[in-house]
Formats: sequence, C-alpha cells, structure tokens
Amino acid sequence: MVMFNERMRPEVIQPFWAALQAGAFITGAAESVGTYRVQGRRWILAENGIRPRRGRNLKGRCLTFSEREEIALGRAGGESVRSIARRLGRCPSLLS
Repeated sequence: MVMFNERMRPEVIQPFWAALQAGAFITGAAESVGTYRVQGRRWILAENGIRPRRGRNLKGRCLTFSEREEIALGRAGGESVRSIARRLGRCPSLLS
C-alpha cells in the first residue's frame, strides 16, 4: 500500500485512471495500483471525476526552436501554413 500523498505520484494515479477508463470498477482499478477502494473513491472525488493532467512530460506539445525557425523561413519565403505544417508533421492550427 502507498503510504504518502498519491496525488503527487503520477506513476500511481495515472494507471488507476487508465484502468477506470478501460472499464474497470473502482475496486479493481485501486487493487491494480496497490491500494483499496475507499482511496480510489477519494481520488475520484478529489478530482471531481475528471482524470488529472499527466504532468509536464508531454512531448510534442510545444514547438521546438528549430521548428519555429522553419516556420519563420517558410513564411518569409511565401509558403503557406498548411504546407509548412505538412512538412513538419504538425497541425496547421498549431502553426498559426
């Protein structure tokens, strides 16, 4: 059983929420991370039933410096936002 604040430990919380999303009951999801049903219910109530963000390790969420340079060079050269996005493998709305 986990002994301290599990809300600060994504390696405990995220598998719990993933199990719930996969269709497990609270009891099964809590057992899969080594805790009990009441603690699982507390996590759900603490987050108002909404899965918390996964943290700052979300790769690919922001543009890198080199991607920003590519966008600037492409726009200066008269290239469209959609063609730059296609070349970088990104969504056009992210570039605009």
